[in-house]
Amino acid sequence: MLHLAFDDLADAFRTHRRAFHLEVRDDYSGVAGEADRVRRFLNGEPQDPAASARWHALMREVAGVACAVQRVRVITEPHGDYTRFAVGTTVPNLQAGEDIRWLPRQDAPPDLPDDDWWLFDDELAAYTVFERDGSALPGWAAITDPVITAYCAQLRDQLWGKAIPHNEYAK
Repeated sequence: MLHLAFDDLADAFRTHRRAFHLEVRDDYSGVAGEADRVRRFLNGEPQDPAASARWHALMREVAGVACAVQRVRVITEPHGDYTRFAVGTTVPNLQAGEDIRWLPRQDAPPDLPDDDWWLFDDELAAYTVFERDGSALPGWAAITDPVITAYCAQLRDQLWGKAIPHNEYAK
């Protein structure tokens, strides 16, 4: 297994034609910087553009040009605070070039794994590693095992077909 830092992940976007991200947690407020973003949203305050600037710059560089970037967020309904925040702050990601869809948890397979990961061209899977307290370790744990990447690709195809595009879901 390889460890990928942000710059390594950015290179994966630049060198692959398709990237898919699966998010299965209902709350990411334990991830560095997220708690402040959620607090601002819940208080009706504007988001700090610097908090997502690096990500949005990368997406504007690669999405739709070098790489199709897709994301499925599996969420519980009714929404908790974090999901309300996520739905309410997704438009800048779309404007940067991501294609984001939502899948209500009741419509997901019952054996859905509880791992978040990126899949690049069905050949590289990069997992987010979470601590028990909900915080994420820096970077991603990456693997190129064809059995694992084929499983991720199969799951991606299954979920993508069921997920609801953001503009339709957010209505």
